[in-house]
Amino acid sequence: MHARAAVIALVLGLTSLACKPSGTVDPSIAQADQAGQADPLALYDLLEGRIAAGTDSEADRVAALEQVRAAADDQSAAYAYVRAAVAGRVAEGRGLKALKLLEEMRTWALTSIERDPGYRDMAATRMLGTLYVLAGQHLADGDSEQGLELLEDVVAAHPEAPTNHLRLAEGYIALGDPEPAFPSLCLAQGARAQLSGEEQRLLDGLLADIGGADLLACDAGGGS
Repeated sequence: MHARAAVIALVLGLTSLACKPSGTVDPSIAQADQAGQADPLALYDLLEGRIAAGTDSEADRVAALEQVRAAADDQSAAYAYVRAAVAGRVAEGRGLKALKLLEEMRTWALTSIERDPGYRDMAATRMLGTLYVLAGQHLADGDSEQGLELLEDVVAAHPEAPTNHLRLAEGYIALGDPEPAFPSLCLAQGARAQLSGEEQRLLDGLLADIGGADLLACDAGGGS
C-alpha cells in the first residue's frame, strides 16, 4: 500500500491489516474480562500477540476496546497509552468512518504523554506523531508538520530503535518529501530483523514508494 493510501488505512503506521472483517471474539480475549476487571495492559499485549500472529478478528479488537473503556482509569500513562492504542487498532480498518475513534486515540495519547512522556520509550509520542502525519487534516488541532516534529523528537531521544526511524521515514514520505527519509530507511533496512512482520511490510511498502532500495545507496553500516 502506498504512503498516501495509508492516510485512510492508518493509524499506528501499520499498512497491512491482518484482522478478519468481522469474526467472533476469541476466547482468550473474551475471558480476559471474566471478573469484570480486565487488566488493560495485559489485554493490549494479548491483542497485539494475536495481531502479530495474524489470527485476530475485528470482533477481537472491538471487544478489547470495550473492555479497556470499561476498566477503571488508574491515572497511569500505561492506561492512557493502551486506551489510545486499542482505539487505533479498531480504527485501522474503518478509514474516515473512524474519526471519533481517531479523536479518542489522540486524546488518550496526549493524556499518556502528560502523565509520563517517557513511557515505553516515548511510544505515545511516536503514536501521536504518526497519527498527525497520516490523518492530521481530519482531526481537531491535528497538524502533519507537528506530527513530523514529534517523530523527529522520538528519533533524537531513542536513535537506537529502528521502529522510530521507520515511522519518521514514513512521515517524510507521506508528506511528499522522501529524500530526508533515506537515512532512516537505511537504518531500518539494516535492522530489519528487529522489526515486526507488520513493520517489515511497511518498510517494503515505503521502499516501493521511493522507487526501490537501490536508490538509498546505504553503506555497510546502514547509513545513507
